[in-house]
Amino acid sequence: MGRMFVHFDLAAAATTFGLIFLAELPDKTMFASLAMGTRMRPPFVWVGATAAFAVHVGIAVAAGSVLGLLPDTAVKLVSAALFAFGAIVLLRGGDPEEEDGADGAGSGRTQAFWPVFGTAFMAVFIGEWGDLTQITTANLAARYDPVSTAVGALLALSSVSALALLVGRFLAKRAPLHVVQRIGGVCMAGLAVWSVVEVF
Repeated sequence: MGRMFVHFDLAAAATTFGLIFLAELPDKTMFASLAMGTRMRPPFVWVGATAAFAVHVGIAVAAGSVLGLLPDTAVKLVSAALFAFGAIVLLRGGDPEEEDGADGAGSGRTQAFWPVFGTAFMAVFIGEWGDLTQITTANLAARYDPVSTAVGALLALSSVSALALLVGRFLAKRAPLHVVQRIGGVCMAGLAVWSVVEVF
């Protein structure tokens, strides 16, 4: 174990963090996290998203440039379908009574851990296939120490997800829940269209 820490390259991890953080900021999975956080419990969404990011970082580091051989068209179409489903769920919204429940912080949100975890994990897992950040991570892993690259990439991706969820929480506290949900639904619908456009 000690040898792994001796070979850990802080500069490589920092470089990876900066590049992946900037690449992920305008990415569709960031907006997906924001939208999910308006409907579900943000900490659970973050855990699910981070778990999916961890899997993708591992795949990117292990597979490297081979990721470019994945069936990109099929992946983007599945991603579009998932985002469209999320848009329908958000645009349908909840009953007004849910918004006025006793638990103000959790009103109108899915509360159970595993359903939220599963939804967030699958949305991010599908959405990140063939993504710019995944390809960038693979390229960086080929140049730098794989462990350092993996750590930097995962920290960057989970940080952007946390930032998106904080923005979603801020909006939820300052606007009626149904309005925030509608905004989230429109974002999800836009992401679905974006995924389809990327195919062509």
